Amino acid sequence: MKRRNRNLKILLSIGGWTYSSNFKAPAATAAGRETFARTCVDLVKHLGFDGIDIDWEYPQNDDEARDLVALLAAVRGALDAYAATLPAPYHFELSVACPAGAQNYERMRLAEMDPLLDFWNLMAYDYAGSWDTRAGHQANLRPSGANPGATPFSTVAALEGYTARGVPADKIVLGMPLYGRAFENTDGPGCAYQGVGEGSWEQGVLDFKTLPGEGAQEVEDDEVGASWSWDAGRRKLVTYDTVGMARKKAQFVRDRGLGGAMWWESSADKTGPDSLIGNVVQAFGGPGGLRRQENCVTQPHTKYDNLRAGFE
Repeated sequence: MKRRNRNLKILLSIGGWTYSSNFKAPAATAAGRETFARTCVDLVKHLGFDGIDIDWEYPQNDDEARDLVALLAAVRGALDAYAATLPAPYHFELSVACPAGAQNYERMRLAEMDPLLDFWNLMAYDYAGSWDTRAGHQANLRPSGANPGATPFSTVAALEGYTARGVPADKIVLGMPLYGRAFENTDGPGCAYQGVGEGSWEQGVLDFKTLPGEGAQEVEDDEVGASWSWDAGRRKLVTYDTVGMARKKAQFVRDRGLGGAMWWESSADKTGPDSLIGNVVQAFGGPGGLRRQENCVTQPHTKYDNLRAGFE
């Protein structure tokens, strides 16, 4: 696949919500960081990745924030040292998945992290869900002045928080959801609800490819930069990005000078003209409008013959 498309880069993401508790111990010591970094390089070397993404959700105090910086520095150094052993120069990428909530990113040492990173994957979703007392938008661009209860967080606020702390806008990749979050027995955004119902893979969480549900109508609010489906008969709201909203977010990325777009996660997308990923790519100018930078197909130190032969 990488041989057929030399602009396709594949990074391995380590961590995530479920496994983030495992970062604390190795990040806290020099020996642990060295082992972690060496393991990252082994994965890149033997499996042919083009970089590493660190998804620590989230450092809980300044000690952990400091340790995250040190961990990133160790990985960056190890990747650069391995790259120096290759026949031709190559820059392996390092990124993080980062929070949109101020209660999380304000604990992090963003200015110290930035020089070590190629880009930041901003998780601009899950702003509202089953943990809230009111139905809300889960991925809105802007806060609502008329209905603030529907927008406890916003992407604009997160972007302003990051850039004010020294992160360049063109290194921030806007994350978008390929799923919806449901609220049942509600009168709409900002209103109380009772229950979230069944989901595709957990209660109240529905893959985009299943939306909108039968009998539901899609609604877009351009002022807030949010969309949802509404079933008046069942009094059910599902907050997610429609095709139209995804295209508007693509324009938002361009207008703000951001670094691009990413999704959680692609298996939930639709195919054909209703694909959110496809519509955003087209709004960026099609495949030719995306960054063109060759991947790494030279891995002479791998234990696998096909990779050593250049992904043949």
